[in-house]
Amino acid sequence: MSAEDRASIEAFRRDVLEASLTGLVIVRFTADWCGPCKQLAPVIDKVIAENGQGRTTQVVVDIDRQRMIAEQFRIQSVPTVYAFLGGQPVDGFVGVKSERELKAFIDKLLTSLPPTEEEVSLEALLEAATAILEEGDAEQAVGAFAELAREAPEHPGIIAGYARALLGLGHVEGAESALATLPADLKDQAVVQARAALDLAKSAAPAGELAALESRIAANPQDHEARLELASALFAAGRHDEAADQLLASIAADREWNEGAARAQLLKFIEAQGLASPWAAGIRRKLSSILFT
Repeated sequence: MSAEDRASIEAFRRDVLEASLTGLVIVRFTADWCGPCKQLAPVIDKVIAENGQGRTTQVVVDIDRQRMIAEQFRIQSVPTVYAFLGGQPVDGFVGVKSERELKAFIDKLLTSLPPTEEEVSLEALLEAATAILEEGDAEQAVGAFAELAREAPEHPGIIAGYARALLGLGHVEGAESALATLPADLKDQAVVQARAALDLAKSAAPAGELAALESRIAANPQDHEARLELASALFAAGRHDEAADQLLASIAADREWNEGAARAQLLKFIEAQGLASPWAAGIRRKLSSILFT
């Protein structure tokens, strides 16, 4: 083995095998004479730079200059790409891929990476802030989420939690502005929950109308419109159990009223509270009891 071969193998061990223990390493086998290689290179460079999350590196192996490594991997055509995680090749492809295909390829691999210490710490703080919010202390939750947002201003869960905390204080415009910073098509569950809560808050009757709505219902228990408005106002005020009770009473009396409007509104409440929350589970049981008896 020549000195050049030894140096090449040592570099591969360091830059690929060892580096892949803590991050994703993309190894691109190429050659100067290869036209498709020249086509792939700028695209894969761009995708790694924009979507590698700072945890993806690339190592380029010229099969003519680093023959021993190419032979070890039995490279028969170029470009050939291997992805390394945990010191081993875990995926790969031969030929040219589009930018979209490369992004999907790398995104899938990144999900296999263990979280960094910083990510673990951030998620722990996010859980703590969410717990404060769920306990009903919106003011303290706003401060906690605001602090987290300074560290990770684009984190969907943090922005969603901050918006929900603002809604808890009645700051509808602030919550709407916070959520507007996120992509409209983002399907993150925390964001879906926050947007549902925002929609409810924007459509709720003012808190000052609660007494008037209660009087209407007392005078006419079949006033489903008043129950719907009262439920929305109660929910916006954080009185979730009372809000649900109003809609459940309406559904029990006339489940088909206004094409099932009360049930549709109750499902929005459940979405806003989180489909997996204990509160949502309890309300679903009550709803099922009404619908199937």
